[in-house]
Amino acid sequence: MLLDLFVISDQIYPMTNSFALIDPFGRHVNYLRVSVTDRCDFRCVYCMAEDMTFLPRADLLSLEELDRVCSTFIHQGVKKLRLTGGEPLVRKGIMTLVESLSRHLKSGALEELTLTTNGSQLAKHAADLVKHGVKRINVSVDTLDPVKFKQITRWGDLAKVLAGIEVAQAAGLHIKINAVALKGVNEHEIPSMIRWCHGRNMDLTLIETMPLGDIDGDRTDQYLPLSVVRAQLMDQFTLIDNPYKTGGPARYVTIKETGGRLGFITPLTHNFCESCNRVRLTCTGTLFMCLGQEDAADLRAPLRASESDDLLHRTIDEAISRKPKGHDFIIDRAHNKPAVTRHMSVTGG
Repeated sequence: MLLDLFVISDQIYPMTNSFALIDPFGRHVNYLRVSVTDRCDFRCVYCMAEDMTFLPRADLLSLEELDRVCSTFIHQGVKKLRLTGGEPLVRKGIMTLVESLSRHLKSGALEELTLTTNGSQLAKHAADLVKHGVKRINVSVDTLDPVKFKQITRWGDLAKVLAGIEVAQAAGLHIKINAVALKGVNEHEIPSMIRWCHGRNMDLTLIETMPLGDIDGDRTDQYLPLSVVRAQLMDQFTLIDNPYKTGGPARYVTIKETGGRLGFITPLTHNFCESCNRVRLTCTGTLFMCLGQEDAADLRAPLRASESDDLLHRTIDEAISRKPKGHDFIIDRAHNKPAVTRHMSVTGG
């Protein structure tokens, strides 16, 4: 009998479901988000401080090591892989990693390879992303007002991002826009963003700000519950529940008036933990089983301890066995400090 074979580095394994990652609550972990760098060319006010101290480059996993860890997860049943940052497209040589990982798309072991980006480097890389099998990406755009965009991102240029989106769409990439809902900043702009996205065949997902890392400010001044946003939108739109899923935490509706999809990611007003199917790997090889918990596993040590992946497999299995039921995010005046000290850019957005 012939067996399908799966190659990790120079090792060959039979394709099997026996390595599936099942957490203590019976959830199948089949989605890995990988931060390839903690660096970013923006300094978004809800994500990081303006004067950031980034990791020494020597602490980061090499592109080859990132490929090996990702491939091991794919062997253990991961079907969706998202590259994040920081800003993933500022990592030197990032397209060599994308090209290498694309072999798993060709083999059928991986169903989707995608990334989340701020769009600043899209014009440069869009064609190569398509060439290597990336079909859709998420682009973070919180406002269409150039002045507000500069205030939110501190260093960003809206015109450059919008030009990158145009290049990406022309190259064949499907774009989903992510927008963090910020009280007093972009809440009144959300209806116009819906019309802009849907008029350009792009989905829009709204995200509640999350209490991660010190941002030089009070998140209670930023926090806008999406339950409030949804109620406000119903004054001018017809929202129809939509069962559409991408493998992530968003819950979707269809806007009857535009025909497009609108997603809600609500880690505070209604957490999405009961169906969590994902884990996050940092650029240093630290595996976080939950975005909102500090418990983590070091994958860099077993990765570098042996050319065999056996120890890496065992470490991943042990980590998944500790995956918690959910996070405990709170933002109010009594809980205005970060739920966890690491920034979103470290864990991977």
